[in-house]
Amino acid sequence: MPVALLIGTFFLLIAIGVPIAFALGGSSILYLLIYRPELTAMVPLRIWSGTNSFVMLALPLFILAGELMNRGGVTKRIVNFCNYVVRPIRGGLGEVNVIASMIFGGISGSSVADTSALGSVLIPQMIEKGYPKPVAVGITVASSTMGMIIPPSVPMLLYAMISGESVGALFLAGAIPGLLIGVTQVILVWIISKKRHYHPEHLKFDKRHFAHTMRDGSLAVLMPVLIVVSITFGVATPTEVAGIAVLYAILLGFLLYRELKGRDLLQVVKRAFLSSSSIMIIIGFSMIFSWILVIEKVPELIANFFLGLNIHRFWILLILDIIILIIGTFIDVTPALLLVVPMLMPVMEGIGISGLQFGAIMIVGVAIGLVTPPVGMCLNAAAKISKMEITDIFKGAVPYLVCNLIILLLVTFIPELSLWLPRVAGF
Repeated sequence: MPVALLIGTFFLLIAIGVPIAFALGGSSILYLLIYRPELTAMVPLRIWSGTNSFVMLALPLFILAGELMNRGGVTKRIVNFCNYVVRPIRGGLGEVNVIASMIFGGISGSSVADTSALGSVLIPQMIEKGYPKPVAVGITVASSTMGMIIPPSVPMLLYAMISGESVGALFLAGAIPGLLIGVTQVILVWIISKKRHYHPEHLKFDKRHFAHTMRDGSLAVLMPVLIVVSITFGVATPTEVAGIAVLYAILLGFLLYRELKGRDLLQVVKRAFLSSSSIMIIIGFSMIFSWILVIEKVPELIANFFLGLNIHRFWILLILDIIILIIGTFIDVTPALLLVVPMLMPVMEGIGISGLQFGAIMIVGVAIGLVTPPVGMCLNAAAKISKMEITDIFKGAVPYLVCNLIILLLVTFIPELSLWLPRVAGF
C-alpha cells in the first residue's frame, strides 16, 4: 500500500500536468507525512546530497559549451564540413543531417540541443532541395538521438553519478553504439534518397572553398576527440575537461569565427543556467523518491521477481528492453535514468550484465523515447521549428528509428559492442 500510494500519486500528478520534479517531490513528501513522518527532516539533506556531486559539476559546463558552440557559428561550419564528407558517395542533405548529428552530438552531449541547432539550419535547406517536410524533420529528430549516446554525454554523467561507474569508461561504452546508429541511418537515408531522387547533381569542386571549409570544420570536430581522450587517459577529470570545452568554445566563437559577441554571452549563460537548473531540481527530488523506494525494498523485490521467473536470460533482457522503451516514452531522460537505474541494476547484476553494458543499454533505450509521443523532447523541439504536429514528425522518423531499435538489441545481446573500447583503454 505505501509503494502504491507513492507511485500512484506520482503518475497522477504527471497526468494532470504537474512538472516532473514537483511530481517526484510531492508524491515523496505525501508518503513521508503519512507513513514515515519522523523522516521528513531528512528531505533537505537528501535533496542536497543528490546535487552535491563533483561529477555533476561537469553537467552545466558541457551544456554551456554546447550553447557557446551553437551561438558561435559552429553549427553551420559542421554542416558545410559534412557536405564535403558525403560528396564522394554523392550524398545529399539527408546524409549531411545524420553525419552532422554525429559530430554535433560529440560537442553538445544533448539530443535536444542537436535537434534545435541542426534543425533550424538543415530543415529549411532540405525542404528547399526537394525533401518532403515530414522526411526532413523525421531524419533530423531520429539522427539527433545520437547526441546523448556519442561522447560526451550529459545522461552518461547522470548514470555515472547513480551507478558509480567511471565517466571515461561510460563515454567509451557509448561510442560504438552511437557510431553504429549513425552508420546504419546514413545507409538507410542513402537508400531512400537514391530511390526517391533526393540526391543532388554533381557540383563543380572548388579547391579554395574546400580547404577553408575543412579547416573550420576540423576545429569543431576536434573538440569531442579532445574531450574523450582527456577523460579516458586521465589527463583531466570530467569537470576539468568540461571547463576546457567552454574555454575552447569561447576561443573559437570570439577569436577565430568571430560570430560570438559580448552581447550574446548573457543570453547563452541564461539558457545554460535554465537547462542545468531544471535538471538539478529533478535530480534533487528524485533522490528522495529513490530513497523511499530503497526503504520499501522495491529494487530488491523487482530483482527477486525477475530472477525467480526461471526463464532464460535472453527473455529477461528482452523484457527489460521493453520496460526501458515504455518508460522512455512517457518520462523524460533525466527522471527515467534516476528512477529506473536503481531499480533495474540489481536485476542486471543478477544475470551477469556489467554496469557499463547496462549504461549503454539504458542510454540507447531512453534516447528512443526522445522521439516518441507524447513526451518526446526532440519531437517538441522539432515541432517548434517546423510548425508540424508531433504525430506527423514521428511518422516521418519511424523508418530511421528502426536503426536505433536494431542497435539497442545488438548492444543488449552482444556485450563487446559496449565493453570492447573500455577494455582496450584499460578500464
